[in-house]
Amino acid sequence: MTSGSRTVVVRRAVSSADADAAAGVWLRSFAAALPTVVRPRSDDEVHAYFRHVLVPLRETWVAEIPDGDVVGVMVLEGEELAQLYLAPDWRGRGLGDRFVTLAKERSPGGLSLWTFQVNAPAHRFYERHGFTAVERTDGDGNEEREPDVRYVWRP
Repeated sequence: MTSGSRTVVVRRAVSSADADAAAGVWLRSFAAALPTVVRPRSDDEVHAYFRHVLVPLRETWVAEIPDGDVVGVMVLEGEELAQLYLAPDWRGRGLGDRFVTLAKERSPGGLSLWTFQVNAPAHRFYERHGFTAVERTDGDGNEEREPDVRYVWRP
């Protein structure tokens, strides 16, 4: 198996096993990328949210490696890229690029997303993909109460 993202299958999440695996990626990625951001939900609540809301009610995608492990998750809600998280050891391998390409294909009229202001690597990543910062907040509108920034991509 190669280490590149080409060995990864990106597919719709369909089962509770997918939901649990995606929640695990989200938890590991959040802890690694955002160590200063306080999570308002417990691990169990995150798993329940993936199981009962994101996988059955949203357009949720997972990236799966040949051994069956899920190493990435993306959630689309209409024209919003609501979630994009990669397992920490899968950052920088092109998998995020594949997810953004898919998101643009699924929403060809444009996309928006929110990311925390402290997440400079995410800012660089989205800007490299043509997203522009259009709004900054003090965090009053998110559960974490963390200052954030809204990005928009238009074709």
